[in-house]
Amino acid sequence: MKVELIAAMSLNGKIAASSDQSSLEWTSKEDTKFFVEKTKECRVMIMGRKTFDTIGRALKDRLIVVMTCDPEKHALIEGVEYTCETPHQILKDLESRGYASVAIAGGAGVYSMFLKEKLVTDVFLSIEPILFGNGISLAESFEDVKLKLVESKQLGEQTVLLHYEVV
Repeated sequence: MKVELIAAMSLNGKIAASSDQSSLEWTSKEDTKFFVEKTKECRVMIMGRKTFDTIGRALKDRLIVVMTCDPEKHALIEGVEYTCETPHQILKDLESRGYASVAIAGGAGVYSMFLKEKLVTDVFLSIEPILFGNGISLAESFEDVKLKLVESKQLGEQTVLLHYEVV
């Protein structure tokens, strides 16, 4: 299964200035367009509860799997599933349902879990022209991951998209 980590980052490697900040507050419309296209291509998005809370709703043509410690606590929303399963269990379940790829859409804790378990196959980073004085790093507490640059392209006038494969 393709497991594609998708993130927008500041030039100094932060995915947000604070835990309650939505990427829509500081990313370009071109990055948003890429995110929508890529996640529709994958058909499934996996994210943490805090990241989902910044969206707060189902998204057209995509299943959202929200990783949370307390899945029963959340209201049922069509197109959104809550789970406390491990990354391996989530992927196994999705694969058994016919999905071939997933987009890992944040936040840092979810990125870290999938990297720690060596499940990520591709990394898509949109680099935005901003520096955060404080903020949240992409991920932490995992072994080094070797990457191979597949493509770099400019999104609009100011944003660069990098696509790496895990070696």
